[in-house]
Amino acid sequence: MNIRQRLIVGALWIGVGAVMAITIEPGIPSTASEFLKLFVVLLALFIAGVYLFDPWNVISRQRFH
Repeated sequence: MNIRQRLIVGALWIGVGAVMAITIEPGIPSTASEFLKLFVVLLALFIAGVYLFDPWNVISRQRFH
C-alpha cells in the first residue's frame, strides 16, 4: 500500500471517529451505549494511526507478492 492510499484510508478512519464523536454527550459516560460509542471512537482513531504512521510496518509489508 503506497503512502497516498494510506493517507486516504487514515483520513476516512478519522472521519468515522469524528462522526461517532459527535454522537457522544459531553461529560463522563454513564451508560453502556455511551461507553461503546467511546470505544468505537478510540478504535477508529487507533486504526487511523496505524494506517497513517504504520508503527509496526504491518501496512507496507507485502506478504502475497
